[in-house]
Order: sequence, then C-alpha cells, then structure tokens
Amino acid sequence: MHFKKLNIIPEILRALEDENYEKPTPIQEKAIPIILSGRDLLGCAQTGTGKTAAFAIPTLQLLAEEKLSHKSRRNIRALIVTPTRELALQIYESFCSYGIYTKLKYGVIFGGVSQKPQEEILKNGVDVLIATPGRLNDLVNQKLIDLKHVQIFILDEADRMLDMGFIHDVKKIISIVPEKKQTLLFSATMPPDIEKLAHKILKKPEKVTVTPVSSTVDTIQQFLYYVDKKNKKDLLVHILKDKRIESALIFSRTKHGADRIVRQLSKAKITAQAIHGDKSQGARQTALKSFKDKSLRVLIATDIAARGIDIDELSHVINYDLPDAPETYVHRIGRTGRAGLGGVAISFCDFDEKSKLADIEKLIKKHLNVVEEHPYPLMDNFPAVKITQPRKKVLK
Repeated sequence: MHFKKLNIIPEILRALEDENYEKPTPIQEKAIPIILSGRDLLGCAQTGTGKTAAFAIPTLQLLAEEKLSHKSRRNIRALIVTPTRELALQIYESFCSYGIYTKLKYGVIFGGVSQKPQEEILKNGVDVLIATPGRLNDLVNQKLIDLKHVQIFILDEADRMLDMGFIHDVKKIISIVPEKKQTLLFSATMPPDIEKLAHKILKKPEKVTVTPVSSTVDTIQQFLYYVDKKNKKDLLVHILKDKRIESALIFSRTKHGADRIVRQLSKAKITAQAIHGDKSQGARQTALKSFKDKSLRVLIATDIAARGIDIDELSHVINYDLPDAPETYVHRIGRTGRAGLGGVAISFCDFDEKSKLADIEKLIKKHLNVVEEHPYPLMDNFPAVKITQPRKKVLK
C-alpha cells in the first residue's frame, strides 16, 4: 500500500515524498484511517515501529483541514505528552518535517533548560505543542499555557511515564484538558495502571497492536567494539581506512554529534556529510543522492533523518552511539543486508552504554561478536563522575 491510498492531503504527501516515504508501516496503515475518522485510539506499539508518523500525519491533517478565521488567535489544538526530552525533540522534528507545507506552527517544551525561549514560542502561538509532563505543569501553573482549546490529546509511551514516576503529572494534565476531545494513547506494554488510565480517558477506542521488531536479518554480520567515549572518533577513522567498506551509514544520537563526526573525519581526510533536522531539505536531498549514487562513501545520520533512507546496496552500518530504544538498533542495521545481500553492522559501546547493549542483546536474543584486537580498547571501566573541588577554607 502507498500513503496515497490513506486519503492524505497533498501538502503532507509532498512532505512524505521529500522524506522518501512510500509505504506506510503496519501501525501507520492501521492507525491513520482510525485517527482521521476522529475516533479515540489505543496503540500498543514500541519505539521503532513508526508510531510517531502514525499519529503525527493524521493529527496534522485534521488541524490543517479545519477552517479558522484569520483574526482568531493561534491556540494549542493538539497536545502531545511524552516522557523524555529526547523523545519530545524527535516528535517535534517529525511534526516539522511532515507538516512543512501546511501553515501550522509547532512548539516543544521540556525541563532542564531555561524556560524563557519556550515562553517566547508560546507567546507567538502554536497549533501543536509537544511537552514533557513536569515542564508542562510548571508552565500551566504559571498561567503561561492555556489548554482549553485542545482538540487532540496524545499520550506517548504511557508505560514509560508510569515507570519514571510521571503518572500523577499526567493525571493532572488530563484533568485540565477539555473533556470533549479526541484522545490517542500509545504504550509498548499494558500494565494494570495503564489499562485503568486508558479505560478512564478513552471513549469507545479502536485498539491497534503491532508486534515489536525483534529479529535481525541473518545475512548481517554484527560486530561490537568496546571503546572509551573519547576514543570513538579515532576508532571510526581507523575502521574507515579499510577500503573494503564501500558505503557506510553512521548513526549519531544527536544532530550536533553528527556534525562533530563530519568535522573529525574531515581532519582525517575522509569526506563525509551529515543529514539531520537542522539541515535544509535541499542539503539533505543532495547528500542522500550523492550517497545513493556512490559519489559519497560516508553518510552520518540521526534516526529521524535516516527514516527515509532506502538503499539496497549498503555495505556497512556503524552505530557510533547506541540507540536509546533497542528496537531502533534493529531498524538501523536492517538498512544493510537487503535484497539477499550480505551486510555488516558495527557498534561502538562505551562504559555508559553497556545497559543499552544489554537491552539490544536481550531483544535480538543473541550476543554481538566482540572485536578484541583493535587500537582503542575500553580502558575506563567506571562510570563518568563529575569531580568537584572542595572549597578552600578562608582564614579570617
């Protein structure tokens, strides 16, 4: 099935084409028509299944199709609540990408940073707000956010919010948003507390369940390098000197990290380009075209930007940073070894990433092949600790 068959408006279809999206994932195929019909939805799906697009695309369409007077103030009409800053930023980038040709405005707020820039965004008005629970409640209490116009309310990764102790914050938000609204709840698992919450806030919901991705393609060779974080750049240069690596897609967890890797490779006389949300659409398309036609050997990408990459003859995937969600690892390495061809996946793991590695190996039910002999073995077997100097006593 093509996205066109899901009755998506031309503005969003054009954006999906820019991102090289053609076929919807199973959760997108099931969820988009339900959400477009205005019904509540209970989605049982993990990160890596395409669920962000499954709720972002129809939400954008419903808001874009609503006729508003030019004089009316821009109000928050869709609210997405998610547990972490990283997820909030990823969802925000997705809305910006899929809604680039609509006239909608988007904002993201999260704790741990100054709220001043976020206040400015809110003052200018947004149609879609993505938020973490704590900062959202803070700004509501300060009367800087008005949620009485919310028409679509989305709770993402509900079970994770429960695990992180956000359930009371979430219940407070639920008590503030209008009772008459469309509600979408997504959760990877359904513990009793989440089932109770779903029963309370969803009205005659449609349920969509997607089996998590756990198997990795047998033709892919998977290698693991234990390495100190500070030595990852040198190890990458060492590996890329191997001419047998015809094409390498390298994953960075952040946009800044992707740009940093490009600069470090450039110093080592290795040409590379990065694609991520801060790059213009033209720059991303040019880099991707060069990579596909083999004139560019090394491409650095964030997970969001890499979603539209569909290359059959990709020889290597390198995880410079291990992903937060183990399912993302499966999706990343699945970009090599396609069309029956063999592929190689290489992952770097520093001390602080060992728990992520354990989650990956638990999901795929196998251990990655550890490469013992390399010039930058892991030496720092202790977590990073910030050392503060004791204050000197001043004699008076």
